[in-house]
Amino acid sequence: MAQVQRMSKLMVKTLRDDPADAETLSHKLLVRAGYVRRNAAGIWTWLPLGKKVLDNITRVVREEMDAIGAQEVLLPALLPKEAYEASGRWEEYGDLLFRLKDRKGADYLLGPTHEEIFTQTVKDQCSSYKDLPVMLYQIQTKYRDEARPRSGVLRGREFQMKDSYSFDTTDEGLAESYALHRAAYIKIFNRLGLDHRIVSAVSGAMGGSASEEFLAPAAAGEDTFADCPNCDYAANTEAVAYKVAVAPADAPGAVEELDTPDTPTIETLAAHLGVPASATLKNLLVKVDGEIVAVGVPGDREVDLGKLGEHLAPAVVELVTAEDFEGRTDLVRGYVGPQGLDKVRYIADPRVAAGTAWITGANKPGTHAKNVVAGRDFEVDDYLDVVVVEAGDPCPKCGTGLTLDRAIEIGHIFQLGRKYADTFQLDVLGQQGKPVRVTMGSYGIGVSRAVAALAEQTADDKGLSWPKEIAPADVHVVAAGKALQTELALDVSEKLNAAGVRVLVDDRAGVSPGVKLKDAELIGVPQILVTGRRSSEGVVELQDRRTGEREELTVEEAIARLVG
Repeated sequence: MAQVQRMSKLMVKTLRDDPADAETLSHKLLVRAGYVRRNAAGIWTWLPLGKKVLDNITRVVREEMDAIGAQEVLLPALLPKEAYEASGRWEEYGDLLFRLKDRKGADYLLGPTHEEIFTQTVKDQCSSYKDLPVMLYQIQTKYRDEARPRSGVLRGREFQMKDSYSFDTTDEGLAESYALHRAAYIKIFNRLGLDHRIVSAVSGAMGGSASEEFLAPAAAGEDTFADCPNCDYAANTEAVAYKVAVAPADAPGAVEELDTPDTPTIETLAAHLGVPASATLKNLLVKVDGEIVAVGVPGDREVDLGKLGEHLAPAVVELVTAEDFEGRTDLVRGYVGPQGLDKVRYIADPRVAAGTAWITGANKPGTHAKNVVAGRDFEVDDYLDVVVVEAGDPCPKCGTGLTLDRAIEIGHIFQLGRKYADTFQLDVLGQQGKPVRVTMGSYGIGVSRAVAALAEQTADDKGLSWPKEIAPADVHVVAAGKALQTELALDVSEKLNAAGVRVLVDDRAGVSPGVKLKDAELIGVPQILVTGRRSSEGVVELQDRRTGEREELTVEEAIARLVG
């Protein structure tokens, strides 16, 4: 039987003020309530209360993974370079990867995800179709060298994650494993009390085809997702793609150059000519693996560099700098147009369709050109959907205007296919006696991130307010007085504990009832039981932390309520 947690002995230090560097609600409250402590940028210590919440989330994840037949393993976090070099991710991950050398000079990394190592493990352990399908998972510390770790445990350089992998001999089997994980994730997030949306997503450095994200709507979210109010369409904005029907211009005239001094931006150009920004063509120059590429979009839209990067992955995409214009007489900063860019690859948004006419740069200082027609005056090398999605853009499924919301990514599932199986030659002997290439799925849940997401969604102006399933205790007993109240609080706590109720009791001497009650609200246990002024009558106050409802009950009634 677990012991009663006594605050007089518990290592917990609450704070009245927010940390100076905290921006998000979860960061502020998890530190103030004594759940976590910062060690360095993106590196956190989980204190006793925080560790209980983390363990409770881990327990729920483990139970639901076990329920679909997945088997738990534990792989190393310190990994040899060779496997990631073989898959290409040693380079693709770039600066996000923690790289190190041992005393002999051999290269290693701290694992961000484990597709390569799981693939090698199954290759070693499974040789026949009879050994499959198999689903393996681990709950482990992961590492990413974030450039700007922020928001507390929401975006750290070291974090807890559940990653699982399925191995099947057929695409139909992969679809079944994917469906099992999808259903398990819905159960997990429902049990955790997380409001979530399932949205279409991009695969990124993970690779693969089908991909969905589980997003927890929250103001602190770093992802933006599009939601259709009319149908079931929902997608991360980086995954929103639709065909745009664009009418060609009516009998556009010949290209005509315009004197437009001091108009290097769309805003200044549109104001100078008295035209809407949508009549202009914006040409953004980027470098793709060091090669300059032009990206054309209507002047009233912005280029989504994340989308562009996903389309061109694993190539590295970065903006050009002033130095890139040196020695390039064909590139005039602020006045670039697609006509005449013979040595530059030109990518365009589908809105820049053949036959559409634009006002754009004339590749001369202080000069623009009008009646520049796509397909007549310039050619598009590749059409890619690369604009930033805006509220009101048509739903790709039904055409209704989309709404946009911020969210925290709490889970991601992928149908990887045979990408890693091809890399490591993962075959098993099939039913016909011939080798069969295995197909894989990859499925992740941010365990430590879920703590922050829950804090963001459930906290109020008084503090944290945990769902019962993952709270550090079921009831927070507060001794609001001196000896009599403390004695009753401890007695009630022991009786509740004996009945299987998880108890945190504030028995601290020399701390005022007001401070204890504020701490109880800050810590956020679902029920608060106060032994106060009517303790001598055997009457206590029971408060629901979420609703604020209070009720006076006898000790026996309160115990029955909490046990029941």
